[in-house]
Amino acid sequence: MWNTPLLNSAPPPRARPLWRRFLWLWLPPLLLLDVWLLRQLWPRRNAEPEPTAAEFGPLDLQTSAAETPPWPLRFPTEQNLVRDPPDATVFMPTAAGNVESALYGSTRTGEQGGRVFPTFHEGIDIAPARRDRRGNPLDDALAVGDGRVAYIQPHAGNSNYGIYVLLLHDDPIGEVYSLYAHLARICPDLRVGQAVAAGTILGRLGNTPSSIVPRARAHLHFEIGLLVNRRFAERYRALRRTPDHGNWHGMNLSGVDPLAAFAARNAEGRFSMAEFLPTVPTAFEIAVRARRLPDYFERYPSLWRGEAFAGGALALGVSAGGVVLYGRNATGPEVERLGAAEAAVLSVDVAALGRNGRRLIARDGAGWKLGSNGREWLEILLY
Repeated sequence: MWNTPLLNSAPPPRARPLWRRFLWLWLPPLLLLDVWLLRQLWPRRNAEPEPTAAEFGPLDLQTSAAETPPWPLRFPTEQNLVRDPPDATVFMPTAAGNVESALYGSTRTGEQGGRVFPTFHEGIDIAPARRDRRGNPLDDALAVGDGRVAYIQPHAGNSNYGIYVLLLHDDPIGEVYSLYAHLARICPDLRVGQAVAAGTILGRLGNTPSSIVPRARAHLHFEIGLLVNRRFAERYRALRRTPDHGNWHGMNLSGVDPLAAFAARNAEGRFSMAEFLPTVPTAFEIAVRARRLPDYFERYPSLWRGEAFAGGALALGVSAGGVVLYGRNATGPEVERLGAAEAAVLSVDVAALGRNGRRLIARDGAGWKLGSNGREWLEILLY
């Protein structure tokens, strides 16, 4: 006879495992261990993201600039730029064929409404030394000095610069930029925030955007100079303008003559913007109203002359290319001359101004006034 349980009878109770009785004791330490392991094994790039152009700002130049020595400055391609006079085997002229158009300054012309006028070129255009069978350059763009990658623009159609790279270099004056534009491509391992040594290959010379640079005129557009305002991106976005290149937009870059910079190197090939800038001629002086000291002089404090900014108005010495060479407090007579205006041109060196391709200032009868280009330039500087 089978021993079958009675229907509806319950099985005898089972004892709870010991580990379940004390679950509340060991669960919290286990959770802490999981968190610790996750932090140790999580990829480092997620804990410390690569800086973007917007995040990669200037250093504390008030303390670091004075301790920075002159730095080795080399050519940005394999071409030897020391040619006198310049020729088309080294420099790439515009379609007109005038080699001077490849150089820095009021070397070009524009046309609007049937009127031809001078325009300003803020860099130099370096021709390729070698090409392949299709006519594409084989030359590389090289970092002119030790520095850091501040910006990479990989899209050919987003700027008149085409594909370009911008580096920052430590100089006794503060941070100096160098720019390499119209590239065919950028080295794939180049990253924003990355330290690079002089001579590092940044990319290959090209003709981007091809809509304005034909293959036959492929070249490297090279600039070196100062950043106008680290708040530029904030202003640009407030105006809802596009495309957004952060602080590395061409309007916020104030370039000096690269050939003059190369010529200013010492016997060891070292360069100092702090020593070079005082040799650049002052094209005009201008008095302007300002509520605070411009960011420009916070980053380049050695360019401020005399007593600390007293507020109200300041005077600026400016090159033909729009580089602010120095600033100081405006004098009493200069403030009176300013009156209720935002700006007043104090003096002009016509020889230094040359053809006035930037048109920051314009003739006003027998005198001079701030032009439309000058008003935007001043807004960027003082923002």
